Amino acid sequence: MKKIFLIALGLIIISAGVVFNLNNKSQAKENEKMDKRVLVAYFSATGTTKKVAEDLASAINADIYEIKPKIPYTKADLDWTDKNSRSTIEMKDHNSRPEITKDDFSTDKYDTIFLGFPIWWYIAPTIVNTFLESHDFSNKKIILFATSGGSGFGRTAENLKKSVSNSTEIKEGKLFNNHPRKEELKKWTEEVL
Repeated sequence: MKKIFLIALGLIIISAGVVFNLNNKSQAKENEKMDKRVLVAYFSATGTTKKVAEDLASAINADIYEIKPKIPYTKADLDWTDKNSRSTIEMKDHNSRPEITKDDFSTDKYDTIFLGFPIWWYIAPTIVNTFLESHDFSNKKIILFATSGGSGFGRTAENLKKSVSNSTEIKEGKLFNNHPRKEELKKWTEEVL
């Protein structure tokens, strides 16, 4: 009986050690993720991308930053069927750089940036290029996410790489045609971080 008791006690101690070790590995992995300083930056003309960005920042406990145009877009500016609308004119000229509001934003404290925007003409709006060219993203990882009524990423990542240094990593991330749940956003970020 004493022998069975000692064997059972030994198994309990070993099991506890395994569980403790697994918990420590899980905690270490979580701490490693927390050490990565993450920002969610976004441009939103109608509020769709803003909602995804806010939910994403909340899901992963990240800072959030809105890219604001110096002159806000009106509904008429966004009329893609009008050849003379502001968005159409900007997107026809890939060198267009709409002004953004100036502030004291700095990329210094971030390692990874989730960068969100609506898809316009199969790429990011040129105001996103303005944002990238206005700050130093050297040695940082930028993961793209976008909202769209049906368009894909097209050449978005390739186009945005021209606006950052060679040491900046830009990854095509996820396209959201429907508003995702926070759980879906968290799961996606765990896969790409």
